[in-house]
Amino acid sequence: MGEPDQPSTGRMIDSWLGGEHHFPVDVAAASAFEQAYGPCAPVFRELRAFLGRAVRAMVAQGVDGFLVFGAGVPTMGNVHEVAVDATVLYTDVDPVTIRLGQSILAGSGRAGYGFGDATDIGTVDPAQMHRFVPGWGRRPVGVVFLGLAAFLDDATLTHTLDELYAAAAPGSLLVVDFDTEELAGHPQALAMMGPQFRMRPPRAFAPLLGRWVPTADGIVPVARWRPEGPPAQVPDAFHGVLASRGHD
Repeated sequence: MGEPDQPSTGRMIDSWLGGEHHFPVDVAAASAFEQAYGPCAPVFRELRAFLGRAVRAMVAQGVDGFLVFGAGVPTMGNVHEVAVDATVLYTDVDPVTIRLGQSILAGSGRAGYGFGDATDIGTVDPAQMHRFVPGWGRRPVGVVFLGLAAFLDDATLTHTLDELYAAAAPGSLLVVDFDTEELAGHPQALAMMGPQFRMRPPRAFAPLLGRWVPTADGIVPVARWRPEGPPAQVPDAFHGVLASRGHD
């Protein structure tokens, strides 16, 4: 596998988390972003820790199959490393990251990686879905939707989450995060995110969930979602929520 000439957010995050699955182009991009923003590792450690707590909460409710969109690099406390008895299908749209993920998971019998566009669930390979998310549409599953909302406009995001709601079985659970307006205080870093990047005020988050019903925890800064001890003091860059699909 040749080295990519473009950085990937997923591989940049891997470098911030202390992983080993990234390339020089990702490290250079991560360094440039930090020069404009400040240290990123603490922020992304908290986002990953939030994912871990949310996945454990899903497992505690009986979920044993997960579908992950925008998965990035499947290491450093990602879903299959937290839910050790579950099956997991990671998906992404970046071909380099997909190949990297497939090589990392090559020895796993319960986690796979393939192409999947979150805005069109029909792009996910049905054979992979059948193998790694058995019972999709018939029994409760966990859907992980992190790092994506900021790159979808309101209409696309609400439509996407509603399609997932319609496709998932009652009792399914969704974990999603939203980018706050915190990055507006760092205009150089914000400019690096590109024209598609969308920050939102916290009051705008709940309506975007549509029919998904947040747990009693609500939509809160990720460090304050069921913290295991005093919440970490990090910039309020992300809010997170665990939401359920009801019985219509």
